[in-house]
Amino acid sequence: MDKIVIEGGTPLSGEISISGAKNSALKLMVACLLTDEVLTLTNMPNLRDTRFLGHLLANFGVAVKDGIGNISLHAKTLTSTTAPYDLVRKMRASFNVLGPVLARAHKAKVSLPGGCAIGARPVDLHLNALKAMGAQIELSEGYVIATAKGGLKGAEITFPFISVGATEHSMLAAVLAKGETVLNNAAREPEIVDLANCLNAMGAKISGAGRSEITIEGVKKLSGIKFAVVPDRIEAGTYALAAATVGGAVRLVNVRSDHLGSLWPLIAQAGAKVTMDENSVLVERHGTPIRPVDVETQAYPGFPTDLQAQFMAMVCLADGVSIIRENIFENRFMHCPELSRMGANITVTGREAIIRGVPKLKGAQVMATDLRASASLIAAGLAAEGTTEVGRVYHLDRGFEQIEVKLGNCGARIKRVSE
Repeated sequence: MDKIVIEGGTPLSGEISISGAKNSALKLMVACLLTDEVLTLTNMPNLRDTRFLGHLLANFGVAVKDGIGNISLHAKTLTSTTAPYDLVRKMRASFNVLGPVLARAHKAKVSLPGGCAIGARPVDLHLNALKAMGAQIELSEGYVIATAKGGLKGAEITFPFISVGATEHSMLAAVLAKGETVLNNAAREPEIVDLANCLNAMGAKISGAGRSEITIEGVKKLSGIKFAVVPDRIEAGTYALAAATVGGAVRLVNVRSDHLGSLWPLIAQAGAKVTMDENSVLVERHGTPIRPVDVETQAYPGFPTDLQAQFMAMVCLADGVSIIRENIFENRFMHCPELSRMGANITVTGREAIIRGVPKLKGAQVMATDLRASASLIAAGLAAEGTTEVGRVYHLDRGFEQIEVKLGNCGARIKRVSE
């Protein structure tokens, strides 16, 4: 098993190119199940999660051809409509094959996803949306068995709370349904817009993506296309926060700065300088003390829960007290004990963490507990005195492409070591 070893204390200086968005790429890959033509995705990140989903799609008979920065997916015929437990349990996003397979083949059997370290994240909203579109749903021995004789039908669906996964899943299922589907209280994330843009390019009729009401007019057939995955706003935010935490100057390229409108003012409030132009963002901090900042996670366009851990690493070194409130997931402070091993002063009460800034962090052996938590430990290690070893970095490989290479190119003393 690999680990990341960091010698801290070196400011970052250089340029980092942002990869395609993991959270978008996974749902775009699933869209291949809706057409018998080839879907080619460019600006594809090379990640553990995308490779894993490729294996799952191959189980349905999809011809998968991986290239450098691209992937071609051809679901000419579905040779199976079953997604077994062993292929679903490792990644929750794989559950989203249910709707597209059901929409195209009118039947599907998909294992319920495994537990999640950062919260329960139930699939009730997904199943209720499919039921509203006429699906018959049966739960048996850990599987969802769904049928839709004659195909899915358009429906009006109101989500009781905002859910990115349920919004995306409903869109994927509704594009081939008969009639109109309206999604109320829909998620508004850029990844939702990216999925709608891809599906529309394939021949779907989706309007309102990026707003709280999305309308989908069902069509009989979708076509294959070539489509570029949107840049990863979470990766961009992670490196921006690392630069603010460690100090120095890092320019982010291939970035959509407008997708992180909630982050830039907070980084500036913390004492870093943020300069944006059309295609890049420069984050600098040269000796200025980090100032305390309070933040709470919200659905887009609010502050993203996927940057909460990385933000905490920064304010651990602030000159004062910061309060972070986690409103999205109920168990997303598991990185706090690991940061405390490095000398951070953090008190967690329920969904709120109080961070009393310390003058310095010290290197230690720490363990990644989830994808985003692992990135916070990397940033803390870069800023700390001495050596930090981050274990269980398979979490990191799920969502960050060559993080040690990208940071190393900016002067970080970081390397991957096989244990």
